[in-house]
Amino acid sequence: FEDLVDIDDRSLQTLLLEVPQDMLVVALKGASPRLKEKLFKNMARRAAEGVREDLETRGPMKIQDVEDQQKAVLVIARALSDEGRINMERGKAADQFV
Repeated sequence: FEDLVDIDDRSLQTLLLEVPQDMLVVALKGASPRLKEKLFKNMARRAAEGVREDLETRGPMKIQDVEDQQKAVLVIARALSDEGRINMERGKAADQFV
């Protein structure tokens, strides 16, 4: 899940349009500040504010619930990648042409 920080902004924006907000909020409960900020940067301002507010107001959650939602986000990401709608390649090799 933390590897999402390495995908390009356009792909991340496409992914965020497909992930339900409730799923995203739970998945972000265990995410690093770096990943949260990258996601917020790629969301509409109002949507990012809503997710931030939900994160702050939700109480403690079971680790298993958080991990399940993170896996669900990755399932959506892989499906979008398989459809060619997002690029999940990481690093410089993904940006090179032959």
